[in-house]
Amino acid sequence: MTTDVTDTGLGTIRAGILGGGFMARVHRTASRDAGGQLRAVATRSAAGSASAAGELGAGRAETDATALLAAEDIDVVHICTPNATHADLALHALHAGKHVVCEKPLATTVADARALADLAASRGLVAAVPFVYRYHPMVREARARVARGDIGDLLTLDCSYLQDWMLLPTDDDWRVRSESGGASRAFADIGSHLCDLIEFVVGERIRALSARTRRVFAERAGRAVDTEDIVAILVETGSGALGTLLISQMAAGRKNALTLELHGSTQTLRFEQERPEELWIGTRGESRLLLRDPAAAAPDSARLQRVPAGHAMGYQDAFNGFVSDVYAAIGGAHPDGLPTFDDGYRSVLLTDAVLDSAAHDGRWTEVAA
Repeated sequence: MTTDVTDTGLGTIRAGILGGGFMARVHRTASRDAGGQLRAVATRSAAGSASAAGELGAGRAETDATALLAAEDIDVVHICTPNATHADLALHALHAGKHVVCEKPLATTVADARALADLAASRGLVAAVPFVYRYHPMVREARARVARGDIGDLLTLDCSYLQDWMLLPTDDDWRVRSESGGASRAFADIGSHLCDLIEFVVGERIRALSARTRRVFAERAGRAVDTEDIVAILVETGSGALGTLLISQMAAGRKNALTLELHGSTQTLRFEQERPEELWIGTRGESRLLLRDPAAAAPDSARLQRVPAGHAMGYQDAFNGFVSDVYAAIGGAHPDGLPTFDDGYRSVLLTDAVLDSAAHDGRWTEVAA
């Protein structure tokens, strides 16, 4: 089981949310599950704040982000706003002495992301980025098996993250334009999750990559687009393992298909986010499907399993586990695998390397450690 906030000795954690869309609802649900109390919500306008506060069940609506960040009855701020606003809001939240949960990307530049990670550390504040796929119990099971040597030496990786919500030229969103979403869309939005998961599970960094990007439509809904729809990447890890990564928001029929397949010298492990109760294990002699079961799981996997085997867990459960760890950390705990602003910085660093490689026709690009 995850550590409940009531075990931290801090008492009820008081939360504020910036933003009112889908991710704000996910954060609200996770905060309540962790024992938090949603005190306030703020969006871009007073009217929007009032509407969001009603929908999310907040104690009140603040007129804007500045008022919410200045509020004395808020311990942690959840930032669920467009990408280009993240760095500035996180900066002000940290200066206001708030703990922060900031949606990715943490920032749209490497310099801003590094500055935020350093500021959070210097102020002793909990600052986390929701790389929540780490919180699927079968991901932790895969990580434990890699760490204890079950797969042998890592040889290759075959990984992807596929969606179809941008398949049509009429599909549009604030993320498709760099002024609101940042210079990268497909990679920064979902490729960042994939790379974080790879490095988390295998326990080593991507040290070099070669990337190509594709923008299928120059316009969407009559407006110009300047971010990518598809990214194909070759990677090399610190140990020399080679891998292929395909990231697309135009894969018809794929809704949230994050897949991690690791080929070792003795075993292969495969995890599919849309089938989160399973871990496929392949050997030369046989293959088998391991189903989630806290009674037989590695300890770090078992602690995230809120229900018995046979009772399906999914995305919101993973998010709940993440926020529970954030709130436990605010109370002084040190939960294993909590993604911090340092991980957010790492993600922005990888995004920068991908864009640099793609801008130079797929040139191999070293990624700083």
